[in-house]
Amino acid sequence: MAMVTTDASATADAAIADATTKQPDAADKEYSSYNGASTAGGGPHRARGGGGGGVVDSVVARWRREDMLDKSPLALHAAAAAFAFVALVLLASNQHGDWMQFDRYQEYRYLLAIAALAFVYSLAQALRHARRMRGGADPASTPSWRIFDFVADQVVAYLLMSALSAATPITNRMRTAVVNNFTDATAAAISMAFLAFVALALAATLSGYKLSKQTYM
Repeated sequence: MAMVTTDASATADAAIADATTKQPDAADKEYSSYNGASTAGGGPHRARGGGGGGVVDSVVARWRREDMLDKSPLALHAAAAAFAFVALVLLASNQHGDWMQFDRYQEYRYLLAIAALAFVYSLAQALRHARRMRGGADPASTPSWRIFDFVADQVVAYLLMSALSAATPITNRMRTAVVNNFTDATAAAISMAFLAFVALALAATLSGYKLSKQTYM
């Protein structure tokens, strides 16, 4: 009887030792005892870190967008000034005698005048934005000046489109009859004026967006 009791005690001790040395299940490794959150791959601390990274990314993206919106007016007005200047030079130098004189046609004179206006206006705006970006004071930073930017960009863009609409039909008629240096130069001038119109139209769109975000309180 004593031998049976001794064997039973030995068996019980062995079972207890096995239970204490048994490795926890894989499922137990996946969860913390704090709040039941998964601890695999870094646990709750890793999840919190991922959320912080998303906030930082959104802030950086917003800064980049604001920086692009701040630099775009300079680039657009500089491009418009360059295109308008090329159109102006092409028209003013397009004089080949007889009927191939640009000043014989009121459509080309009108286009020349509007190209000159677009060049002067766009150059002034580009210089203003360049000065502002270099840290100088912007005299046109008030809400009323922002309205002026929006309206002026639209007006000059509209005038360019009006001049293009006047000069394009007569140029097409000439090119159906003859293609020479005169018609090529006028076609190139019209193309440059159209690119200036596109740049000013984009500048007007950007001015309108900034105006819509303006607060008056």
